[in-house]
Amino acid sequence: MTHFWQGLRSGEWLTAARMRGYSLMLLGLSVLVFAGWIAVSDGLIDRNGQPIGTDFSNVYAAGTLTWQGRAADAYSPPLQHAAEKAVFDGKDVPFYGWHYPPFFLAIAVLVAAVPYAFGLALWLVAGLAAYLAVIRAILPRSETLLVAAAFPAVFVNVGHGQNGFLTAALLGGALLCLNRRPVVAGVLIGLLAYKPQFGALIPIALLASGRWRSIGAAAITVAALVALSFATLGSGIWHAFHESMSFTQVVVLEQGGTGWQKIQSIFSAVRAWGLGVPLAYAAQGTLLAALAACIAWLWHSDAAFELKAAALALGSLLATPYVLDYDFVVLAVAIAFLARYGLRQGFRDFEISILAAAWIVPLLSRSIAEVTTIPLGLLVELAFFAVVLRRAVLDRAPVSLGAQGIAQA
Repeated sequence: MTHFWQGLRSGEWLTAARMRGYSLMLLGLSVLVFAGWIAVSDGLIDRNGQPIGTDFSNVYAAGTLTWQGRAADAYSPPLQHAAEKAVFDGKDVPFYGWHYPPFFLAIAVLVAAVPYAFGLALWLVAGLAAYLAVIRAILPRSETLLVAAAFPAVFVNVGHGQNGFLTAALLGGALLCLNRRPVVAGVLIGLLAYKPQFGALIPIALLASGRWRSIGAAAITVAALVALSFATLGSGIWHAFHESMSFTQVVVLEQGGTGWQKIQSIFSAVRAWGLGVPLAYAAQGTLLAALAACIAWLWHSDAAFELKAAALALGSLLATPYVLDYDFVVLAVAIAFLARYGLRQGFRDFEISILAAAWIVPLLSRSIAEVTTIPLGLLVELAFFAVVLRRAVLDRAPVSLGAQGIAQA
């Protein structure tokens, strides 16, 4: 037991050879699983009666409605569901709601301009390419693409046909550009408004570090997106979006329509344990306040930028009550920034092991939560955030180079 604990502390167990081996095994197994999943499907419908790409069906249906001049119908659950069924020739597929701001319909229109299978392939391939490019830019090492491609959150995201790749690419790209190209960073942050729940801490970080050009560019980008949606879709689209928010909040979030095991927030954990909605909001609000204070302090400090970036990526996931396991693609941004810092400055106790835990947790979080109601993803994120803050406090102290597992690449 002592040897096991020492291994976790030092991280020496995670050699470069093991890291490559684990990645290759998981990547190969996942490809086989997806190939089998598609092979036994009935056209575009899998053996469980769900569309291939599941959640992508709401994007495609919303785009189809927009092509038909009925964009506002995407925010009406009955009409959106009818459109989803129409995509699959009237088959009774499950309902996947459209919860995005109107300007994201621009992406839906693009992917709906081609047949469903091609639109799904375009959606996933383009998103995956952007995600891999950003992670490789953060950590420009030979093994980065393999480890990033084999990251289990990638397969969760692909299976759901979701937008985790885009979220990670925008946030990671913004952080990469923040110092040298602040206006570009601001534009990318503005584009991230398509998922506004992940932006709660970004203004705090920008204000605390005085990133005024990025703040201005982000504000102008959001304003331009809103204006463009008004000009092309009319003011009624925003009314429809506003009306749909009640359904999203009550049915999807507060009642757990998505499934508590999929949502990895402290809000969801409190609800999964049978406690009430007010207590769940109180827990989420308390965590948000603590995260905001930590981010404000860290981004105002002279800590290394990699630590600030890792903390903001983690905080963006922790701050929202509605974060699903496919959103864990964003964890790759935090992993890459802390790994970059550790490879340059050396790793302290438990840092390598927490990086490994964050890498593998998307594979385990849903099944563990379903069986035990333990939100493993949330716990790993909190531990990761604490490790980053600890390193920010200690990074002026003499660095111990005892943990060399990953550095031996």
